[in-house]
Amino acid sequence: MKFDILTLFPRVFEGPLDESILKRAREKGLVEIGIHNIRDHAEGKHRITDDRPFGGGPGMLMKVEPVVRAVESLKTAGTRVILLSPRGALLRQDILRRLSLEKHLILICGHYEGVDERVRELVVDEEISIGDYVLTNGGLPAMVLVDGVSRLIPGVLGDAESAGDESFSEGLLEYPQYTRPPEFRGLKAPEILFSGNHGEIAKWRREMSLRHTRKQRPDLLG
Repeated sequence: MKFDILTLFPRVFEGPLDESILKRAREKGLVEIGIHNIRDHAEGKHRITDDRPFGGGPGMLMKVEPVVRAVESLKTAGTRVILLSPRGALLRQDILRRLSLEKHLILICGHYEGVDERVRELVVDEEISIGDYVLTNGGLPAMVLVDGVSRLIPGVLGDAESAGDESFSEGLLEYPQYTRPPEFRGLKAPEILFSGNHGEIAKWRREMSLRHTRKQRPDLLG
């Protein structure tokens, strides 16, 4: 999987994409991540990438020309272009799973009050939001998407079953997990987990997933 991230603030990405699972995935060659400064595709001495919106209104908009040029400099026949925007579809596990089957994703990080609408019309395949709130820019949403997609790529996680057992993998929240010690400050891990009866353990985990989903996210149950 190759990710190309287009941003006005490349330094935001220093660190988070070079740690833990993502670091190992990059070292193994399973994931490739490129960070590109949109200003490199702006014209003029000052490399201006924003301007006031036509018709008035607060703030500034990202100009169409540098964003489109940046996308076109990287796009190939198999590329999917995503704009990170509060206007986008809410990111869910099924979307991450679908995107993990792609070979090349270009992620456009929105900034200021947004982007010129012609960016969407000319180069964007879909828009994605990570929640019903507004952030300073699209850098954090881009990191969330890269992380969420990468862990679904075969070989990235150490245990092939890990991604399948996580929250939302079957439309439910994950069941409670326990490890050593078996008792801490009077709180014991459930006896069923020590039974060795994998059928009963699976049944208990399913029941716990349903219980937690019903309590925390009833919307997932329809």
